[in-house]
Amino acid sequence: MSLHAVSLLFEAIFLKAKSLQGLGRFPEAAQTCKVILETVESALPDGIPQNISGDWKLHDILNKAVELLPELWIIAGAPQEAILSYRRALLYNWNLDTETMTKIQKEFAVFLLYSGCDASPPNLRSQMESSFGPRNNLEEAILLLLILLRNIVLKKIGWDPSIMDHLCFALSVSGELVSLAHQVEQLLPEIMKRQQRYSTLALCYYGEGEHMVALNLLKNLLNNRENPNCVLDLLLASKICGENTIFTKEGTKYAYKGISLLSGKCSQMFSVANCLLGILLSEQSRSVTSDPERISKQSSALEMLETANYMMKDKDPYILYNLCLENAEQRKLDVALYHAKELLKLEAGSSVKSFILLARILSAQQRFGDAETVINAALDQTGKWDQGDLLKTKAKLQISQGQLKNAIETYTHLLAVIHVRSKSLSTGKKLLKSKGNHDRSLEMETWNDLANIYTSLSQWRDAEVCLSRSKTISPYSAFNWHSAGLLNEAKGQYQEALKSFRSAIDVDPNHVPSLISIARLLKQIGNSQSIPVIRSLLTDALRLDRTNPSAWFQLGLLYKIDESSSDQEALECFEAAAALEESAPIEPFR
Repeated sequence: MSLHAVSLLFEAIFLKAKSLQGLGRFPEAAQTCKVILETVESALPDGIPQNISGDWKLHDILNKAVELLPELWIIAGAPQEAILSYRRALLYNWNLDTETMTKIQKEFAVFLLYSGCDASPPNLRSQMESSFGPRNNLEEAILLLLILLRNIVLKKIGWDPSIMDHLCFALSVSGELVSLAHQVEQLLPEIMKRQQRYSTLALCYYGEGEHMVALNLLKNLLNNRENPNCVLDLLLASKICGENTIFTKEGTKYAYKGISLLSGKCSQMFSVANCLLGILLSEQSRSVTSDPERISKQSSALEMLETANYMMKDKDPYILYNLCLENAEQRKLDVALYHAKELLKLEAGSSVKSFILLARILSAQQRFGDAETVINAALDQTGKWDQGDLLKTKAKLQISQGQLKNAIETYTHLLAVIHVRSKSLSTGKKLLKSKGNHDRSLEMETWNDLANIYTSLSQWRDAEVCLSRSKTISPYSAFNWHSAGLLNEAKGQYQEALKSFRSAIDVDPNHVPSLISIARLLKQIGNSQSIPVIRSLLTDALRLDRTNPSAWFQLGLLYKIDESSSDQEALECFEAAAALEESAPIEPFR
């Protein structure tokens, strides 16, 4: 049969498939279209030679048939057949033109990412042993998108921003934000605009925990005259600043600027900007020394967060959580409890963080039994690998109720969960750096807490074993040195205890428990010459944590023995300590 006759026959079959598609008979249309491709593959197993692809009409029909078949299977509700058709189009040598090949690659990547259908790995018989073979939808989609991106860089195809959008999504979901950053950095300046490049890179590095790198990128962008009013970048910059005390003042400027740009425009983003400003003002309030200024900033922070919650059309968990947190920190516990319950209902119990906040608020109201009930309910609803922080909170609640034996059992369970999870994830999917760091920090805190329990029970040997395990994880931790100091103090080794507490301060000058412990020991073993030093230590502790009842109590004791201080000053300190103790949570709210 001549090429012309073959061309006419394939055209007739193709038109039949299109007619069936028009009639809504999609499975029949797909089967009809499939006949064309199967015929070519059986006749030419090594692909279409150049002399046949030179027949433009036949070539055009084959291009259209290859492109149409996956579309028909998708409409017919046969996703696995669609996947096979896409792979057939890409793996067989059809001599497709660049435009058709690009369209098929992009459509297949989009289908793999968003269809919800699990595709079995492709059977790549011709692949070399050292070559990469995708194992799932995500890897196959990323591979296709990277091929498209490479073709853009090589200028084989034009710039398509949607390819970058899909690649951002795919690499973000897979936790490969550094890989995404590298891809963005390799793009030529004319391909991606400076503003988009810096914004994307900032998000990547922020997601990887490199906050200062992200902030510096945003500063470069926002300080540029061409991009002074990028609202999203202003909000991200203010969010990063809110997570670092050093940059709160700078973050406040970004937030105010964002609010001024959004005034009268998008109420949702305006609400987020107010929330970020509230967080920044709250952070600033904890670092100021003047009481009137601190109260003013706390009041402004609460006002901003309430405005954000009111302005948001639909309740937002992030805003509600921070509003609840601020009320709790200002000891407005009834309001905080209301918002915590509202938050838990909004999230349908899906957030461990919200359960823990509710439990802390209840513990601050001295409702330890109710708090433990909340944690137990959260444990029932949470997967085993995500129970770490809940178990830690449960142990703290048991300690506060004097149930030390139960607390030891809970901590032992927590250590088992951390151990099994770290082994499981290290041999399976990629463990994100932040998650790994959190697990190590949680394990160290658990060993420290166990050491403190054994110290309180006078079980010195067990306490020492726990401390050695904690130091193995983090040799230079202020928490470790503080626990060692408590152990030495309990043994009556006061000078050794002082050395340990001072080592904790050397590691972290802002470690409040160690500041208080040094002041307490100096008051116990020192003389009248130690009073200025003790007062300085306690003043520093209260500057860092105004709501610490132990610091106020120790300061009251100091005023009581200090001849230069009045009884009224001591009384005020004791009253503050008593009031704060009555509303102190088992763990800090933040």
